[in-house]
Amino acid sequence: MTQFLELTGDLELWARIKPLTESYEAEWVNVARDLDTWPGAREAARRTMRRDAAARARKLYSPAVLADERDREALSEMAAQGMRIRISATPLSRGTVFIDRRTMILTGPVPSAPPAPGHRRYTMSAAPALVDGAYALFEAAWEHAIDLDVFLGARRPRTDAKAGRVLRALSSGATDEAAARELGMSLRTYRRRVADLLVVLGADSRFQAGVRAGELGLTRD
Repeated sequence: MTQFLELTGDLELWARIKPLTESYEAEWVNVARDLDTWPGAREAARRTMRRDAAARARKLYSPAVLADERDREALSEMAAQGMRIRISATPLSRGTVFIDRRTMILTGPVPSAPPAPGHRRYTMSAAPALVDGAYALFEAAWEHAIDLDVFLGARRPRTDAKAGRVLRALSSGATDEAAARELGMSLRTYRRRVADLLVVLGADSRFQAGVRAGELGLTRD
C-alpha cells in the first residue's frame, strides 16, 4: 500500500481493514476511548477470540470504557480469552490501531456537523518511521497503564448501595435539599456523604466525582 492513505467514512475504512481482520497471524494493537472507536471493532474482537488469536492482541483503553456495564462485561470476556487489556491513567480522545507493527490507522474526530455521522476521517500509514515512532509512544503508555483486572479490583472504590444512590443524585444535578429529601436523609447527612465520596473517589470537586463515578460505572443501577 502507499505510505499514506486518507479514508473518509466508516464504510471506506471497513472495506480496507476487513481483509486484515481475517488474518490468523496478525498482531493487533488498539488504543481507544471505547469499544466502538472504529467500525466493526466489536466483531473483529469476537472473530479474534473465535480463532484463538487473542494472545496476539493488546488493547489500551481510556477509563471511560468502564462507564457502561455491558462494555465492562465485554472487556472481561476478552481478557478471559487471553487478550491483554490495560486502562490508561489518563483519558484518550481518539483511537489508533497498529497491525503487525507495519500498518497504523489513526482515527479522526467524530464530526459535529455535516457531513453526517459515519463520515469520520481516518489516516492509514505504512511509513516505517512514523509507525515505529507512534508504536514507541504506545509502548510507553502501555507500561504506565493498569491491567484491567487490577483496575476493576483493587483500584475500584468500594461503595455500598446507599453511596450509589447518593452518586446518582449528585450526577443528576439536583440541589442538595432536593437530593436529601429524595433519599430520605437530612441535609447535613447528605452533604457529609458527598464529602466522604469525594475522598473515596480522589476527586477535588463534585464535577470530578461525577466524572470518575461515571467512568467506573458506579452510577449505574
